[in-house]
Amino acid sequence: MTAAAEATTAPRPSDAQPAWLPVRGRLVLASGFMLFLELALIRWTGSNIVHLSYFTNFVLLGSFLGIGLGFLRVGRTKRQPYYSPITLAALVLIILMFPVTVDRDTEGVLYWTSLSTTGPPAWLILPVIFCAAAVVLMGPAELVGRCFPELPRLEAYRYDLIGSLSGIALFTLLSFLSAPPVLWGTVAAVAYIVLLWPRRPLGQVLVILPATVVVAALSVETLTAGALWSPYYKVTSDRFQYDGVPVMDIQVNGIPHQQAIPAERRLEWERQYALPYERAAAASGRLDDVLIVGAGSGTDVAIALSKGAKRVDAVEIDPQLLRLGREFHPDKPYDDPRVTTHVTDGRAFLERTSRKYDLILFALPDSLTLVSGASSLRLESYLFTQEAMRAAREHLKPGGAFSMYNYYRERWLVDRLASTMQAAFGHKPCVDVVTEAGQQAVITAGVTTADQRCGAEWPGAAAGTPPPAGDDRPFLYIKDRAIPQIYIVTLLLILIVSLLAVRVVAGPYGRMRPYGDLFLLGVGFLLLETKSVTGFALLFGTTWVVNAIVFAGVLVAVLAAVEVTRRFRTPPLPVMYAVLAAGLVLAWLVPNSWLLSLPVPVRAVAAVVIAFLPIFAANVVFAKRFSDSSDSTLAFGANLLGAMVGGCLEYLALLVGYRGLLVVAAVLYLGAFLLLPRRGRAAVASG
Repeated sequence: MTAAAEATTAPRPSDAQPAWLPVRGRLVLASGFMLFLELALIRWTGSNIVHLSYFTNFVLLGSFLGIGLGFLRVGRTKRQPYYSPITLAALVLIILMFPVTVDRDTEGVLYWTSLSTTGPPAWLILPVIFCAAAVVLMGPAELVGRCFPELPRLEAYRYDLIGSLSGIALFTLLSFLSAPPVLWGTVAAVAYIVLLWPRRPLGQVLVILPATVVVAALSVETLTAGALWSPYYKVTSDRFQYDGVPVMDIQVNGIPHQQAIPAERRLEWERQYALPYERAAAASGRLDDVLIVGAGSGTDVAIALSKGAKRVDAVEIDPQLLRLGREFHPDKPYDDPRVTTHVTDGRAFLERTSRKYDLILFALPDSLTLVSGASSLRLESYLFTQEAMRAAREHLKPGGAFSMYNYYRERWLVDRLASTMQAAFGHKPCVDVVTEAGQQAVITAGVTTADQRCGAEWPGAAAGTPPPAGDDRPFLYIKDRAIPQIYIVTLLLILIVSLLAVRVVAGPYGRMRPYGDLFLLGVGFLLLETKSVTGFALLFGTTWVVNAIVFAGVLVAVLAAVEVTRRFRTPPLPVMYAVLAAGLVLAWLVPNSWLLSLPVPVRAVAAVVIAFLPIFAANVVFAKRFSDSSDSTLAFGANLLGAMVGGCLEYLALLVGYRGLLVVAAVLYLGAFLLLPRRGRAAVASG
């Protein structure tokens, strides 16, 4: 069926939709609101429920489930989805009343610092958030789904994508402005009122009351928390005097993160801060250029200046942490003309700069959060790979040294990092375990052994120490090549709940049987998106700007595929599947190391072609198949549920690496081709 033929058979608007809002505007608004709400939920819940700082795709999976259920619910009821704002209001109140900090003292997960737990236990609060996220997102998705039958298939999909891009743009703008959640809540309240406003007074109360609760509750949080909202964290701080010394404690997402203390007192209280300068031979003679990654609020920079550094490049990914240091650090290190600040990812800075240094220091660069949309990638994951340490070595002057320090909790983490440094530098580093409790350690390597002065020789990695992490599997805190049991159990429970929810909301599973190929297309697409996000994070940095650009770029590629399919005669599906396969092979064959060797402009062009060719081809396949579907909402719902399963399969990267996800995606796309109905294959093959 062509788009022109569809236009003559499109049904009349549903009575449940407000007639005063045209269908195209309603679709753009609803889809933009849907994506904005998803991003806001991920961001806000993670700032108050610390578990979610490390399981960001937990809310993402709930969102995908809700969006899929919303589409499947279309046609089964004409009632407005008042349940969505009511559930959102309840979720906001529950989280604000019962915030959670987490005991992260569990081997095998993606974090390692130990803190006490307050608030509801994980087994209680996480299912509540997952289910609430699904119900909240189901409402906007139902509104989007009701618009689909009123328009030709691909035109509806086109406006859905335009709306999604608008939602990303709005959330990105608010992130750039460091807007607090009360503004996010206000956007949600206005969208609910515009999209759900009914004629009956009772319906009006069901919209206005929960919208008001959301805005009021978030206003109270904004006014009382005294928080700065960076693109990554909710940042709070306390300033006080300790033993006559001015101290600023900084917490992110409720976790103690940094302290701004005069350099002299920090060196007096904690020996680890002096050890890099004692172990680096160059530091005793000259310290012309120093690079500090993880500069934070400035204490490490102040120490470098006190040691005689003539020039310091201070790299920090979070602009609000730099702001706090600039305004309140007692030593005022960022006001010193010898210091240049860089708000970017440390690995990206190393890959771009041409400067060389006498000392490169990774100063406690623990991000305490994950890259949104990538299940296992932390902001600093690419700093601790063997390739990153080689990049650091290449930026050292003759006689220079590289050092890192942190609290590593497990001795095998110290040995793993030391052996990674040994592989990158070609000789054993200096390893100083300052305190056995918490494994506070400093690891230092000179360009040669003559450029380091060890207190004692490191005996080497203990038996059972995992090999160095690499750019393809940058999971420093995963000891074994396995998926931790906590993830397996959680994902199985999610899939079981999802199966039950689909049966309750959508009816018999047989309704979706004709769209099994679209389901697999959704699974494969989410894996390609994950590979793109993680790949661009490596090539250009794990910053929120890169992340937003990649997500927007994926949607632009999808929109381009839809426009090409609508306007031109595209090749038959077998040919497009062959193009998709070629794109996957190309992405498999081109190594990241080659891309990183290219100048940044050329690297960007090459990365876009390699990443978006299979995404474009896959979405031409989807657009051709979707335009021929007999039930647009059911077909789209099946595809979205596939994306949710793809979110679960992201964790396979812990086993096979991010490059291996291309093989998994290839198998899924092969299955989608084999499941393509013969009638549909013949129809779309003709153009």
